[in-house]
Amino acid sequence: MRHSIPSTSRAPRFWAGLSRALLGFFLVWAGVLQPVAHAQQADFLPPDEAFQFTAKVQDAKTVLLQFKAHDGYYLYQERFHFESQTPGVELGKPEFPPAHKIFDKNLGHEVFHYRGLVPIPLPVLKAPATFKMLVTYQGCADAGLCYPPIEKLATVSLSGFGGNGTVSISEPDDESGSAPAASGSGASGLVQGLMAGASAAQPAAASASATTAPAPAATASAVAASAAAAAVAQGGDSSRIGQALASGSLLSIIPMFLVFGLLLAFTPCVLPMIPILSSIIVGQGDKVSRGRGFALAVAYSLGMAIVYTAFGVAAGLLGQGLAASLQNPWVLSVFALLLVVLSLSMFGFYELQVPSSLQSKLSSTSDKMQGGHFAGVFIMGGISALIVGPCVAAPLAGALLYISQTGNALIGGVALFSLAAGMSVPLLLVGLGAGTLLPKAGGWMDGVKAFFGVLLIATALYMIAPVLPTWLLMVLWALLLLISASFLRVFDRLPDEVSGWKRLFKGFGVALAVAGAALIVGLAAGNRNLLQPLAGLGGGTAGAVSAAPAVQFQRIHTVADLDRVVASSSKPVMLDFYADWCVSCKEMEHFTFTDPAVAQQLAGFTLIQADVTNNTADDKALLKRFQLFGPPGIIFFKSGKEVGRVVGFEDAKTFLASMKRAGV
Repeated sequence: MRHSIPSTSRAPRFWAGLSRALLGFFLVWAGVLQPVAHAQQADFLPPDEAFQFTAKVQDAKTVLLQFKAHDGYYLYQERFHFESQTPGVELGKPEFPPAHKIFDKNLGHEVFHYRGLVPIPLPVLKAPATFKMLVTYQGCADAGLCYPPIEKLATVSLSGFGGNGTVSISEPDDESGSAPAASGSGASGLVQGLMAGASAAQPAAASASATTAPAPAATASAVAASAAAAAVAQGGDSSRIGQALASGSLLSIIPMFLVFGLLLAFTPCVLPMIPILSSIIVGQGDKVSRGRGFALAVAYSLGMAIVYTAFGVAAGLLGQGLAASLQNPWVLSVFALLLVVLSLSMFGFYELQVPSSLQSKLSSTSDKMQGGHFAGVFIMGGISALIVGPCVAAPLAGALLYISQTGNALIGGVALFSLAAGMSVPLLLVGLGAGTLLPKAGGWMDGVKAFFGVLLIATALYMIAPVLPTWLLMVLWALLLLISASFLRVFDRLPDEVSGWKRLFKGFGVALAVAGAALIVGLAAGNRNLLQPLAGLGGGTAGAVSAAPAVQFQRIHTVADLDRVVASSSKPVMLDFYADWCVSCKEMEHFTFTDPAVAQQLAGFTLIQADVTNNTADDKALLKRFQLFGPPGIIFFKSGKEVGRVVGFEDAKTFLASMKRAGV
């Protein structure tokens, strides 16, 4: 049977107010997604403090490698490398958690990185009782410093191969016969692969965070609880949820998840479902009492709650991987497509309907009203939970992470049932006030429905972003913005007597059209920055382009080379530490050194550069000479003595100020 937005005798104040509030919320929500500027002159942590590494036995034939990036630091997924140092060992495929995907304009391709705790189970297929494994990883600081590849030697003894079930960590230099710092298949191979654009396709997801790596415990349940608590100890929605779960108190879990569910109900992921599902539930408003409307809303809410409860119980029974499954590219694609299909009903391409054949199977009784039956509404509640499930990944990830590691299906089910109950509150209010809250249908409702349709498509793009290339996302967002502008009649002439509201909406439409055009222009110019499509096109430092290198460096390789150049130069000397894997180095190269004022200032210097890409013994000696953890690092010398330094990225203006302070 067919369903449409119900008709009542009430004025459209409810939907009009909601529409304006949502428009403001959407604009604010988009506005906060601005890039964060580089921090300047930061104090950087030593490598082992910035990136902590621990390991333990997960089961008889699996090692759990755990990496923890400190606040303000991140690890590259492509830089993890695990290599046996013992003959006869066969390692399985590492089980990487979902990573955050970003397009790096300096590297020229997309990269994946992690923040906080990164648990990586590593299966072992064949091994002696005890074997050694070289673990390589690398990360950077948000403030602009990239660390050289870090190597650790893990001595592993697994019970599945006759060992005693232990793992110990040491420095490669502490072991005789350990692998060299760089090898063709090790760190340098990773560097070459990444710089060539090699990156595994992994969906973006909110990664769990931690302040400390979990220590071994006496029992399996204690280990699971410790890991779960550590994995959610840092800031963010998912971590706060995990902390509540770790407490084990239903008195704290239930109200917290109710609040989170209520907040989720007003996010772009969930809110567009309200007008669609309210039309299915309520049917013809003048034939549905408040009691029946509320009962239908409860049926829908229970359907949604049952699905979320099943998520929680399944996580407890199936273990790790359920949270990541919600971010599987196929899952994201299917549900994004569902959102687009639902959005088409908002634009009037068809009316949402529950098939009569399904209704007859679900209920043996039927009346002539056009509202949904309880069983059908219950099913729709479950379907809506499946649709929005991948979009509300942050709270789901926090809950499912803990549940999967502790196996506590009861707490998981209660928590996610409470989450669904909170998400259902607005719908329950709509059902309770079926005859009063829902306004009379009219032409003005077409605009409201179109707004929700646009919001649904925007949510689909947000959901599918991790599995699409940046250029295609820019095209799709540009099309959405331009089409939205056309719905706001940007390209139509307004009559002189038009109301102020229509002029205001057309103003919003003009802004959307300009934003869409900017995406197209930026894409055509070769930019792949979705938030700053015109970056680099307007001149100034960011737009400075040099046909030839602005500065020419002389390469040095050893401390002896450095001492010789500094001692023999009659001009001030600038030493630049560089690496191919250093993003901030490329920013300095592309934006700072190409600035005309900087190039002019450096013309009076002897310019030398140490390429520490391969992290050889000579590279380490050069970095150690100046107590640097990695590039970029710039050292100024005058009369054979160090007079100043710059650590991390600096734009042209800041770099010139640093040179002035150094007296060079």
